[in-house]
Amino acid sequence: MDLQTLIFIGRSGCGKGTQAKLMIDELKKRDAERKVIYVETGENFRNFLKGDSYSAGLSRDIYAKGLLQPEFLAVYMWSNVFVDSITGSEHLVLDGVPRKQREAMVLESAFTYYKRPTPTIIHIDVSETWSRDRLKARKRVDDVSEDDVSTRLAWFESDVRPAIDWYRNAPGYRFIEVNGERSIEEIHADIKQAILGE
Repeated sequence: MDLQTLIFIGRSGCGKGTQAKLMIDELKKRDAERKVIYVETGENFRNFLKGDSYSAGLSRDIYAKGLLQPEFLAVYMWSNVFVDSITGSEHLVLDGVPRKQREAMVLESAFTYYKRPTPTIIHIDVSETWSRDRLKARKRVDDVSEDDVSTRLAWFESDVRPAIDWYRNAPGYRFIEVNGERSIEEIHADIKQAILGE
């Protein structure tokens, strides 16, 4: 099958990670010989914050104040994986990357560098109310505070949405938008149909 570069993007709690993992399973089932590289920056950041480096300490201070991490750190989270892992023959699945339009443009330079053909953007579209309810229901440590949830949802509007709008009109990408306020199975079926044609 064709080499796949998939970017799952959407509001916090929209199910990006779940849908990314379902597509990884599909890719492995259909193309068992080809490796899949999965980049999930949220988990990478959480692990980074547990470290004892000077950089991790500065990042924890930013996190404690409810501020957005600097773009260079977000880029580091995925570019480090690219440099260490990409050989040119694997499928690439990104979850929650990019978080800003400028980061999207840096990511585009990486796709050009690694000769990735026609990356696919999968925007899982959910309302702010739906997202807020999901975040509260899952009770993850960074979803407990109402203020933290409100801050993360505000980041989506100020930072992530401009990146999505940029992708929607950028040449060289395939843009897929799916209604995320349905069952996991229905959403997966739509994504699979759009990407794999079935």
